[in-house]
Amino acid sequence: MNRVVCTAAALSEHPLLTHAVGECVGHLLERGGPAPDLVVLGVTEPVVGALEDVHAAVRRLLDPGVLVGVATEGLLGGAQLVERRAAVSMFAVWFAPTPSSRPGAGLQPVRLGTVADADGPVWASPDELAGASGTLVVCLDPDGPSPESLAERLAELAPELSVIGGSVEVARRSGATRLLLDGAVHRDGAVGVLLPAEVPVQLVVSQGFRPFGPALTVTSCERNVVRELGGRPALERLMEAVELLSPEDRSLAAGAVHLGQVVDEPRDDAGPGDYVVRSVLGADRSIGALAIAEPVELGATVRFHLFDAEGATSELASLTPTVGPTGGVLAFLGARRGARLFDVVDRDALTLADRLGSAPLAGLTCVAELGPVGGRGVVHHRSVALVAIG
Repeated sequence: MNRVVCTAAALSEHPLLTHAVGECVGHLLERGGPAPDLVVLGVTEPVVGALEDVHAAVRRLLDPGVLVGVATEGLLGGAQLVERRAAVSMFAVWFAPTPSSRPGAGLQPVRLGTVADADGPVWASPDELAGASGTLVVCLDPDGPSPESLAERLAELAPELSVIGGSVEVARRSGATRLLLDGAVHRDGAVGVLLPAEVPVQLVVSQGFRPFGPALTVTSCERNVVRELGGRPALERLMEAVELLSPEDRSLAAGAVHLGQVVDEPRDDAGPGDYVVRSVLGADRSIGALAIAEPVELGATVRFHLFDAEGATSELASLTPTVGPTGGVLAFLGARRGARLFDVVDRDALTLADRLGSAPLAGLTCVAELGPVGGRGVVHHRSVALVAIG
């Protein structure tokens, strides 16, 4: 096993970018020294034009084994989330050298490109990951091919590979995307790092939903249209479940209802981490059917879900992993959380920091998050995906 000697995280909003970089680099040097095996660097969109200079400075000052750099609209550092203001963050890991480990503790930088297709760009076949195991931490261009198609391709090529990360959130303007990997600048595709299987990691996805009503079996469906649940019209089942809610929760249900499908069947004790949750898009009252955002499997176990700030915070707190004295956590936060969901923009950061104590914590906001549910790589859109190292 690659033993984790140290992790570190730093965030700076200093108005002078050189000072912000210096503050972050100084903290990393104080905590772990030079030459970390991995650094994940983030800058917010207001300073995206300087990312390449920041990246070069970090390479020169820290000399990391693998350096991944991205621009995004929000950065998490400890108990703070900075959105749309100038900021720099860094997350670093140092591993103990072992006789069998390759340079950089066996970490492999990963670049995933795209190719032109009749319908637009698609993912180039990531053949270098064929048969890979371990954990791929990856950051994607949000304007490129769908993360769903990448997750499906990786599942085919490398069934033993766990994938976590997200499509980083950047301003929708020409040239905003920046993905950097060990000195190379990319405007599309994805960049990341492959952690070998012997690196101690925990992967957690908090989707933020809470279930209501009973677990039901899909007894009639066609692609994303669910006709029957437990032998009765799906809409009828939904109305019955809503009637049993509190007045406050019925108001939430009037705004949006979601359907969660158990990934790892059969399960008699499915909990918050066992469902893939998708939106209920509408209903056909004439036949009592529900339209779901993605196809549903016949015979699947499903349950209705609600999403609200209280439930999202409660689930995140319950799923936050425990790390060892040298461990730290890198988070990929759904952009539809933050100020869009909570009355306090830092709610997720505060929740994580409270559970993790003094453990280093850093993160990036994303428009889509990748993380495992029931052992399968799944794309989410309002979740918190965590990789705890050490």
